[in-house]
Amino acid sequence: MLNGHCNCGAVSFEIDMDLKDIIICHCSICRRWSGVTGMAVSIVPTDRFRWSAGENEVSYWQKPDGDWQSSFCPTCGSALPGANDDKSFFVPVGLLPGDIEDLRVSHHIWVDSKADWDEIGDNGKQHLTTYQG
Repeated sequence: MLNGHCNCGAVSFEIDMDLKDIIICHCSICRRWSGVTGMAVSIVPTDRFRWSAGENEVSYWQKPDGDWQSSFCPTCGSALPGANDDKSFFVPVGLLPGDIEDLRVSHHIWVDSKADWDEIGDNGKQHLTTYQG
């Protein structure tokens, strides 16, 4: 069982599986959301994810065209897990313990949208747009 939480601890969650893959999205939305090169997430099936505290506290922002939604803690502003689709959640890996032994960057998505100053320096497979794993 992996436990994660926001900076202030008001929102926490559990993941009932081992995680191996990190996907970094380099699109402009994720750059703005994270304030850095992109967002590093792991994808977790809905039946393996559970809010353990503060689910009713989670705030959301919906992109005006409706094709993307972010979730965040209204107290500390930490990015939080969100629905990836109807079968899975994306979980920002920075919310998880830093000592998950086998967790590695495996994919970079929306590389064609990355900032000019962003240099990818690991062995993760690069995809010009999305990755359907």
